[in-house]
Amino acid sequence: MAARHPVRHKTSTSLVSSQWDLTHLIKNPLKDLDRHLAALDAPVVQVELARPRLQATMASADFHSILKLTESIAEGSARLGAFAYLWFSENTKNTQARSFKAQVEERLTTVNNRLLFLDLWWQGVDQENAARLMADAGDLRYYLETIRRYTPHTLSEPEEKIINVKNVTGRSAVNTLYDVVTNGLTFTMKIGGKTRTMNREELMSHVRNPKASIRQAAYRELYRVFSGQRDLLGEMYRTLVNDWKAENVGLRGFASPIATRNLGNDVPDQAVDVLLATCAKNAEIFQTYFKLKAKICKISPMNRYHIYAPHRADTKKYAYADAVRMVLGAYRGFSPQLADLAEQVLRERRIDGPTRPGKLGGAYCYSVAPGLTPYVMLNFTGEARDIATMAHELGHAAHGMLAKDHSIFTFHSTLPLAETASVFGERILSDTLMSNERNKAVRQGLLVSQLDDIYATVMRQAYFIRFEQTAHRMVREGATGDQLAKAYLAELRQQFGKAVKVPEEFQWEWLMIPHLFASPFYCYAYSFGNLLVLALYRMYKEQGESFVPQYLNLLATGGSQSPRDILSRMDVDMTSGAFWQSGFDTIQDLVQQLEETM
Repeated sequence: MAARHPVRHKTSTSLVSSQWDLTHLIKNPLKDLDRHLAALDAPVVQVELARPRLQATMASADFHSILKLTESIAEGSARLGAFAYLWFSENTKNTQARSFKAQVEERLTTVNNRLLFLDLWWQGVDQENAARLMADAGDLRYYLETIRRYTPHTLSEPEEKIINVKNVTGRSAVNTLYDVVTNGLTFTMKIGGKTRTMNREELMSHVRNPKASIRQAAYRELYRVFSGQRDLLGEMYRTLVNDWKAENVGLRGFASPIATRNLGNDVPDQAVDVLLATCAKNAEIFQTYFKLKAKICKISPMNRYHIYAPHRADTKKYAYADAVRMVLGAYRGFSPQLADLAEQVLRERRIDGPTRPGKLGGAYCYSVAPGLTPYVMLNFTGEARDIATMAHELGHAAHGMLAKDHSIFTFHSTLPLAETASVFGERILSDTLMSNERNKAVRQGLLVSQLDDIYATVMRQAYFIRFEQTAHRMVREGATGDQLAKAYLAELRQQFGKAVKVPEEFQWEWLMIPHLFASPFYCYAYSFGNLLVLALYRMYKEQGESFVPQYLNLLATGGSQSPRDILSRMDVDMTSGAFWQSGFDTIQDLVQQLEETM
């Protein structure tokens, strides 16, 4: 058992403000936009004026001075883009916020197009001079290598400009429309004899209700409403898939739709193939788990309505202030430095906690720029799961803050490693609660909660990717939205086997997964990150406090090195099936521990 630091139990009232303050980014968006854009334009002009000096043989000092200008442009753009998205997230029905977001996206696309020549020039520099110019680039080396990694898939400058402009009125516009439509949906349910109208976040809290009839009613209402939008949402999805294929496979020459994401993540196709194959091979572990859960929770037969049924020891509601106390206490037990960073997010009012009508669904952390405290959005309804979500998103925030000494181009991790700190934060919370609990029923409930979370973030996410691979092929062949729904249902039933019955209405679940629309093939990052963390956490349990500095150093690397190089320092080989299997072996151990409590 790793040694722990004393846990603080008091939480300052200054840490529990439940709405964020965006004035750290922009104080008056409607009046100040032109001023911010003008400030952004000045360094853009300087880079444009430097274009005639761009030569493969130019002095390193001249090259690096241009890179410094691009860093300042990226930081100014990041602030504007962040404010636009955060303001929109507060209320997707706010027309002023939507208009501001559209204006910012359009203007930032113009900025990107004006600077496109620099990346294209850099991709064309010969290998010898590129190596010379990168030799003393320091923190920017990996960023420069990343640009060159895209060389085989880069088009001409006019073509790239057209694609950038097209994406603002194409992909981005469709994704905004998806957010507006889905976050504006309302649902009605009869609870305690009264019919209530609620948003999706409020409705989804009922899929973990102690009563089976309420869980079932919540899912049926969810898919009644979403299936009513299937023509519109299905057409949006088909449009986005065709656009992804046309650009990335048709124009850029990627071998497959997922290869685009893999290159962006700097993860070999082989590693992703091995990861997904290992997940499918281990589906039986979760089938066994859900059989056990059915016995524990007295569910017969186990049905997809009930996989998130709460354990009898896990039905209480939590106040927001108590959630803050629990998360900070768990973090402090692992690392005072990590807890201080999480506390800073709360103290500086960078977190928006409560759910409300029109607010963007789900949760996220937005790390804007190095040295700027990140923003965290939650939809806190008082469920135990919301506490884990808080720990998750504050982990993301701490990751960005630990990487503050890097360039804006290298402080963000690539997606698979971006989930490391967040999932580790959840494990810290779960382990703290387990270690402090002596009641057998409560410990059993904690194991059930952990396994529910691991299922949702490992197996569920891997099967999203399996569906996407099928869906992208089917759309290419002219499939309808209803045909995609049938394919999704088939994947679900294959995943759960005979252990969990999957009703017909779950064929519409894919319509409510934002990542499938906005970020194709994103979700394997969750499977990657969770299995990685299970392995790292086992190392922590074995090594104790000596592990903590290694872990914090890993996070502090940000995105300044390739995932393979970062993980090799922890003796991890991402292309090894045995490595991914070790994560599932840990899950199997948890299932066995649960069985021993029965």
